[in-house]
Amino acid sequence: MLYTIGLQYLPVTTYNLIGASQLGFNAVFSYFLNRQKFTPYIVNSLVLLTISSVLLVFQTDPGDSNKTTKNKYVIGFICTLAASAGYALMLSLTQLAFHKVIKKETLRAVIDMAIYQNMVATVIIVIGLFGSGQWRTLNREMEEYKSGKVSYVMNLIWTAISWEVFSVGCVGLIFKVSSLFSNVISILGLPVAPVLAVIFLHDELTGLKAVAMLLAMWGFVSYMYQHYLDDLETKEKKGSSIEGVSEVALVTERG
Repeated sequence: MLYTIGLQYLPVTTYNLIGASQLGFNAVFSYFLNRQKFTPYIVNSLVLLTISSVLLVFQTDPGDSNKTTKNKYVIGFICTLAASAGYALMLSLTQLAFHKVIKKETLRAVIDMAIYQNMVATVIIVIGLFGSGQWRTLNREMEEYKSGKVSYVMNLIWTAISWEVFSVGCVGLIFKVSSLFSNVISILGLPVAPVLAVIFLHDELTGLKAVAMLLAMWGFVSYMYQHYLDDLETKEKKGSSIEGVSEVALVTERG
């Protein structure tokens, strides 16, 4: 809801710039709440992904011509910043809940966590919808939709399904890896989305979009390389512990 208010009152470029701060908030929360270890490769990844998102700010957009009053601009700025910080905090708290409260490594735990979060969000939105009286305008909104009622309903259905898939995937990444990695994947989509628009929607590919995508991919590879190094270190430790146990058993048998 806060993101929606920000998008309504802010130019798209400003909105994207503030939204990119989400990764920075998540890094801070992960450090204090989840004891996230920061290596040069992870820091490099965070910097590159943030820059790739910020680069999109310099992409001209016809929607940026909308003018808003100073008060609405301030409201939009505060709401977007609060939404970025709140979402980052939610990711870190989700990881903390998995480790400290749920303590189960099952698919059901992932789905339950996603359902609980969505239920709370749904209740809040429904209360706001009826409390503000906007539910009275839903029928008119459907009738005035340019592509027709069927397109309106299909848009709502597939948007809901897409967000559910995203939610389960996001929680699953937190469960299997970390909240920071889940956020990295989310931020990766910002510069990649314009390129997909070029392929499927025949949008214009500019040099800025291409550079943003390359930086995002570079940052993603840097993060994955750190995970590769962590896996190697874990396997070496397991191998060393197994060899140590074998040697102790052999000495015991000889003795």
